[in-house]
Amino acid sequence: MKFKKSVSILVLCIVILSLTACLAGLFSDGGSGQYEYKTINNEIVKIYGSGLYKNDSISVAAQGKASDFVTLVMGIPLLLLSGYFAVKGSFKGKLILTGTLGYFLYTYMSYTFLWMYNQFFIIYTLLMSLSLFAFIFTIMSFDVENIADKFKRQLPVKFLGGFQIFIAFTIGMLWLGKIAPSIFEGAVPGGLEHYTTLVIQGMDLGIVVPAALLSGILLIKRKPFGYLLSSVIIIKGITMLTAISAMIINQAVHSVKMSTAEIVIFPLFNLMAIVCLMILLKNTAESSAYS
Repeated sequence: MKFKKSVSILVLCIVILSLTACLAGLFSDGGSGQYEYKTINNEIVKIYGSGLYKNDSISVAAQGKASDFVTLVMGIPLLLLSGYFAVKGSFKGKLILTGTLGYFLYTYMSYTFLWMYNQFFIIYTLLMSLSLFAFIFTIMSFDVENIADKFKRQLPVKFLGGFQIFIAFTIGMLWLGKIAPSIFEGAVPGGLEHYTTLVIQGMDLGIVVPAALLSGILLIKRKPFGYLLSSVIIIKGITMLTAISAMIINQAVHSVKMSTAEIVIFPLFNLMAIVCLMILLKNTAESSAYS
């Protein structure tokens, strides 16, 4: 009962705040329009100049609007549905809820630390905090020691675990390749623009890559925590990769330069993650999450 009440309140708060933030990001106006800005690194950056993201670059504003759209049409409905089924006792519902909370945590952590300051900063901070504690609380509600019993023995752990290890390696190499020139040559890393550091790359290299690697290894070994962590990584991966795919499309519309690797890798990973989720859910027993 404590889990049901707490998760219901947290999910409702996240839905209300994220809905407000998404609508503001998508439909706010005002500002002088696009202009060029010379950074401390003598790089000329095109600033969006309009709406909530008026002080962000065209690249980040395009990513923000794409992310707002995906959160609005996919993230929020998925959070509501999975939250509903989770409090009804559905094990699959609670798995999807945990992964979806991971998406909201990652998204609003990036908004808090990467986006140029705007009047929604406190909303982003609240969403990051609510998502973090809802995620922790939901993770703690699982009976991890017996979680393997919820999955069929024929679950292809080597395929699912290998996919996660492959994602970890590929994203790690992609971002290390991006920042290597700044380490060995002292060059300004691509995509820094007028921001202070590479927040997304830091989050991925420091959190996502190690988590996916550990998750894949534990699942292949059929360790209890591997089943839970893999479910979170795969479900969070779909929502996050869908947002990234939308970001790529929106950046292309705004003529933002992107590497071929980024354009190809993330949409491909998105499709692969959907296949992995279908396999995972097909091999998950639909028994009560509280039994």
